[in-house]
Amino acid sequence: MSSNENPQSDTAPRDRRSFLNLLWAALAVVGLAEGFGVVIAFLRSGNAAAGQGSSAKRMRIGAVDDFKPASVTPFPRGKFYLVRLADGGFLALSRQCTHLGCTVPWNADEKKFICPCHASVFDIKGAILKSPAGRALDHYPLEIENGVLFVDTGKRRQRSGFRQEQVFYPPKNG
Repeated sequence: MSSNENPQSDTAPRDRRSFLNLLWAALAVVGLAEGFGVVIAFLRSGNAAAGQGSSAKRMRIGAVDDFKPASVTPFPRGKFYLVRLADGGFLALSRQCTHLGCTVPWNADEKKFICPCHASVFDIKGAILKSPAGRALDHYPLEIENGVLFVDTGKRRQRSGFRQEQVFYPPKNG
């Protein structure tokens, strides 16, 4: 009688074990699918960043006379700052720190770009004043048409430091 008392007692642990094995397998498949999705998203964002020099993203930013000398104007939509130097020249500087890519705010009181992540410091021309950043802020090409400035944010240019030929000067009226 003892062998026939509970006929389900032998199959219940196997059924429970089978269910748990199936549950673990399903969770593993979901985890792998998530991991695959993350890898695909990462690779797509890398491809977009790698191709940034090829796609034209020309933005109208305003009339030359709208920007005072020795000023820095942020353009959050374009992810850059328009710098007008004291001599009237322009630079379009990336807001992204060249160390690890944090957004670098302009500190008007100190007249410097100071990275909040690792304390890299750049001057108004984007040149490094304090490490750990290894190179100057990237810049974008500028153009002028009928007194209006345009920047091409699709052509970010890396630079090791500031050089005077990187400054864009509007043509003299005359």
